[in-house]
Amino acid sequence: MNLTFRDANESDLPSIVALIVDDDIGLARERDALPEEYVRAFAAMSKSPDNRFVLAELDGALAGCLQLTYVPGLSHRGATRALVETVRVASNLRGQKIGTALMRYAIEEARKAGCGLVQLTSDNRRARAHLFYRRLGFVQSHFGFRLKL
Repeated sequence: MNLTFRDANESDLPSIVALIVDDDIGLARERDALPEEYVRAFAAMSKSPDNRFVLAELDGALAGCLQLTYVPGLSHRGATRALVETVRVASNLRGQKIGTALMRYAIEEARKAGCGLVQLTSDNRRARAHLFYRRLGFVQSHFGFRLKL
């Protein structure tokens, strides 16, 4: 298996969106989105060196992705934290340790960036994902809230 990692560029957006909608939760959430909404969001993300969208490629084809954002903070003794979002592996490639390799890559990138911790949220309905994160050493330490605007 030849798995490589790189930062995404705008031409990757159609493939990234296809990964995002590759399950019932993603499909329901993204169903009515317009292509220009993704272009606008990617352009905004790309302006910050602390915001990356990482791709995993298997033999040159997109296999997975995640967003990695570095956030300076005051708590945890002024630690910068890495936020991981939008973790996806193509449904036909799940179970091949691609997600594990992708997350380990993100953790190492966070370490290199000087982060003191890595955190993420996961939809309550994603029980298999929760087991996956626990196997990677993540601890379910908080109860999350959000307010949709």
